[in-house]
Amino acid sequence: MFKKINLLVICVFALSFVSLADVIAEPDTTIDATINAAYTNLQSSIFENDKAEDDLTKKLETGSVTLTWENTDNSSPVLRYRQEGSEEWNTSEQLKAGASEYIIEGLDENKFFEWSLGGSSTWTEPTEFHTLGMHLFENFSAKPGAESMKLTWSINYDVATKLKGRDVMVVVKYQNDIAKRRAKKGVEGGGWLYTEPFSILDKKIEFENLNGNDKYQFQIGFAPFAKTANVMKEKDQMIWSDKVKSTTKRGWGIAKFLILIGSLAFFIFGMKLMSEGLQQAAGNRLRAMLGAMTSNRVKGVLTGFGITSIVQSSSVTSVMTVSFVNAGLMTLRQSAGVMMGANVGTTITAWIIVVLGFKLSIVSYAYMLIALAAPLLFISKPKAKAWVTAIFGFCILFIGLGELKDAVPELDASSSIVQFFIDFKEAWYGPVMFVLLGALVTMVIQSSSAAMALTLTMVASGTLPFDVACAMVLGENIGTTITAQLASLIANVHAKRAAAIHTIFNVVGVVWMLLVFHFFLDGLAWMVTGDPYKDTAVAATAIALFHTLFNLINVFVLIWFVPQLVRFAERSVRSKGESDEEFHLDFISGPLGSTSELCILEAKKEVAKFGKITSKMNGFVKTFVNSSDRKEKNKMLRKIEKYEEITDRVEIEIADYLGKTAQMEMSEDASTRMRGMLNITTDLERIGDIFFQMSKTLEKKDSDKVYFTPEQRNGLNNMLKIVDNAFDVMNENLNSEYGSISMDKAIAREREIDQMRDQLREEHHRQIGTGTNLENGMVFSNLFSSLEKVGDHIINVSEHVAGVNLH
Repeated sequence: MFKKINLLVICVFALSFVSLADVIAEPDTTIDATINAAYTNLQSSIFENDKAEDDLTKKLETGSVTLTWENTDNSSPVLRYRQEGSEEWNTSEQLKAGASEYIIEGLDENKFFEWSLGGSSTWTEPTEFHTLGMHLFENFSAKPGAESMKLTWSINYDVATKLKGRDVMVVVKYQNDIAKRRAKKGVEGGGWLYTEPFSILDKKIEFENLNGNDKYQFQIGFAPFAKTANVMKEKDQMIWSDKVKSTTKRGWGIAKFLILIGSLAFFIFGMKLMSEGLQQAAGNRLRAMLGAMTSNRVKGVLTGFGITSIVQSSSVTSVMTVSFVNAGLMTLRQSAGVMMGANVGTTITAWIIVVLGFKLSIVSYAYMLIALAAPLLFISKPKAKAWVTAIFGFCILFIGLGELKDAVPELDASSSIVQFFIDFKEAWYGPVMFVLLGALVTMVIQSSSAAMALTLTMVASGTLPFDVACAMVLGENIGTTITAQLASLIANVHAKRAAAIHTIFNVVGVVWMLLVFHFFLDGLAWMVTGDPYKDTAVAATAIALFHTLFNLINVFVLIWFVPQLVRFAERSVRSKGESDEEFHLDFISGPLGSTSELCILEAKKEVAKFGKITSKMNGFVKTFVNSSDRKEKNKMLRKIEKYEEITDRVEIEIADYLGKTAQMEMSEDASTRMRGMLNITTDLERIGDIFFQMSKTLEKKDSDKVYFTPEQRNGLNNMLKIVDNAFDVMNENLNSEYGSISMDKAIAREREIDQMRDQLREEHHRQIGTGTNLENGMVFSNLFSSLEKVGDHIINVSEHVAGVNLH
């Protein structure tokens, strides 16, 4: 009996425990109409971000929300809330009687919650609240354009999913600095401007017709769950993002055009500084490289490539080459190889621009490099100054490139300029037209590197299509030849032919490339990763690759036709013949060379030519002495007079040129050579004066009908022959390296002249003693004494070349 009772008690207890467990496991979610009536008008406030303790202006991504309701029966409710997706409720303590507000703190921003009021068994209908706040808009940024601004942002994926389908609207407010200052002073026209409401999920907006080069600030705001019509009414209660500030770019106009030209000029100036600095730092090495490494075509190509890679200017290499051909240091065949190598070397510029100018922001590093190099300015050594000039030029070049990139207008595919290029590139003559455009641009700015930089920046901004840019690059190859052509205008025929070879080489290359242009571009597009026709970054790299491959292939094809190029240049540029009667300087008539070394080298060739001109006067005197033809004698007198004028003018021109060269940076060795040249020109001019005085003596002798004896004529001929030999030694020395000649030959010729002078003087004194031939004896004495003076000036010239003084 007791066992049955105990069993019954256990069963009842077990059933009671199961019921209790069910109650605990499943919270009471009973919704009661009475509770709903007791607590009405449940609302939530806007999320308030917490402030950082160390910086009260900084708002954290946590905060609080105030929940309010109407307590109709003045009861003491319990409040519970939970984050969306959670099964567990956070429950408050029982609130005081009549409570109608509760603040929940420590909430994470941009989350969704639900809450309700009630007691132990019954609750109101759950009401949603959220913590959407100012950090809802992630990656909020502004990209400036020409008188425009593009705002972009992102939203957390979970929040965006929750908002999808809800009519959540946002507005953007913006103001520039002027409006901000006006609002601060209470002036009309100040304050914020607002956009029309748009969906929060659009994630971007573009502003146009803003002020160019003006600072703006932007904020995104939204009223959670407000209908479209109510957004602007609730703007005072809206949640606003952090401010984003940016400055618009200038619109295209006169100011922007001048900035573009100024940026390009800055780029060219930097390139010029770098080139001149490297040339000055290299000094004689560049000259030695050109002289020693052009013995065949391949070495010539490598030399041109090396020098252009160093100085980063094919124009400098071509001008140097023309100058060296003009100076007789290089043959036409050698110059052809150097010009070809210069074309390949200039492609390095494009790669530097693409890799450092576009893929790296080198402008900030350029300023740091200038700061590091600045102390070198205070070092007196010329080589240190040359290196700092090169470094400054390098930095200025990239600063100019950075400004150039900002100055080039960014245009979309629908702009009229882009459409112009797109329309014409489809025409059969399109590539030819763009080749001419590229050539014209390069001729105007006198730099293929600057033209390449301009082309690449326009491609990067989307202004130039890829194939149009490639055609312009071909034109730039032609346009760069104008520099050598200009340099050859005042040079001799050989220099003009060297410039012609440069032009012919580039034109022929462009012609065959135009025949396979589209096929070549298709192959190039296959070689690079990405589509150069659509991706501007890929296009810039592909253009640099196109420039390099074109010049490499062109050199490889045409290097075997150098003899034909030389013959064509010789036929197309005809020599006018040697015109000794006409005064002209072959080597220094034009502008100064790019360095003092090159200037002195050109002056050296002019001085050597001066020596040859002067030595011809000795032959004119000899012809006069031995001729009996009146016309021939008069012709010799006119020639001597003409040559005396030439020596006077050449001395002045060379002295003036060397005077300007003296103002340039130069080594001590160069300064010594320059002083020697000035002394040489003085001696050569004195020789011209002496021969002119001799011609006047001979002219008077004929007019007075005074005649030489056979012995006197033979003596003068022997003296003239020895002087002629001395001139040969002098001219040989003038064409040698200054400071490296031997004086043995010159001294031997000087002694022979002195010995012949002494011998003729003894003969003259003997004739005077006999009392015969007095008149012709005076003329005879005057002439051999003058020839001895000529010999003194000749030995002086060799001394100045050797850098010694024997007197």
